[in-house]
Amino acid sequence: MSDPVNPSHYKAHPSGVEAIQITEHFNFSLGNCIKYIWRASLKHSNPLEDLRKAQWYLNREIERVEKNGE
Repeated sequence: MSDPVNPSHYKAHPSGVEAIQITEHFNFSLGNCIKYIWRASLKHSNPLEDLRKAQWYLNREIERVEKNGE
């Protein structure tokens, strides 16, 4: 039976590290960007959907930084 809260692809990265161990050190948008990149090839045979989600979060972060003059 699969675990809907912590599915197997969360723990499938070859490094043995879970994305949350890395992403919790970033803000929301960058953390989500990293998460989608990290799991893209583990979740689907075609990672484009997750890579596009990562791109969306990265673009959002770029807009935030530009707006705030950081």
